[in-house]
Amino acid sequence: MKGSQLSDSDLLLAIESSCDETGAAVIRRDLCILSNVVASQNELHERFGGVVPEIASRAHVRCILPVIDEALRKAGTNLDDLSAIAVVTQPGLVGSLLVGLTAAKTLALATGLPLIAVNHIEAHLYACRMQAGRDIFPAIGLVVSGGHTNLYDCHGPTDFEWLGATIDDAAGEAFDKIAKTLGLSYPGGPALEALAEGGDAERYPLPRMLLGRKDC
Repeated sequence: MKGSQLSDSDLLLAIESSCDETGAAVIRRDLCILSNVVASQNELHERFGGVVPEIASRAHVRCILPVIDEALRKAGTNLDDLSAIAVVTQPGLVGSLLVGLTAAKTLALATGLPLIAVNHIEAHLYACRMQAGRDIFPAIGLVVSGGHTNLYDCHGPTDFEWLGATIDDAAGEAFDKIAKTLGLSYPGGPALEALAEGGDAERYPLPRMLLGRKDC
């Protein structure tokens, strides 16, 4: 999100559909989250052991407007009270992103509100600022999610410099693949965590394969 595009109103509607969850939230200028509604697709993808893009995008189509309506209702507001609409535009599954972006563009066109494009990886980093309730920048930011494991130099709240990333699978993706191989439930993270709590961390030595390499 580059710069401030808010009008005199204090409220912003945020829409997220980058992967397998449909989300909408109403946020106040002081970073107070008035509502946060998420429709999960875990049950749809569980039988496959991972996210199926076509199934995900179709589920977004069914959920996007009800989720937005619920977010506005829980915040006790409506479209007329908003100052802008923010939507995730990258990165993510193309079909999933398209659903959220289409909904956001339609609402922005109908209301005349400005539309703010958001990189959802940068949003992960900025969420740390919201959680802290104070300015935390400059800082080094590590994003460890389902599809990304990236390191950033965060110069400011909207100024992130990419430093590096995993050269193969993201951490969350690795969890899901291992869980599927072991016949565990989806999503794999919670299932593996439950097993790890009763496991022996010293039983199998796991070497750090790239330690000492100049590009590591």
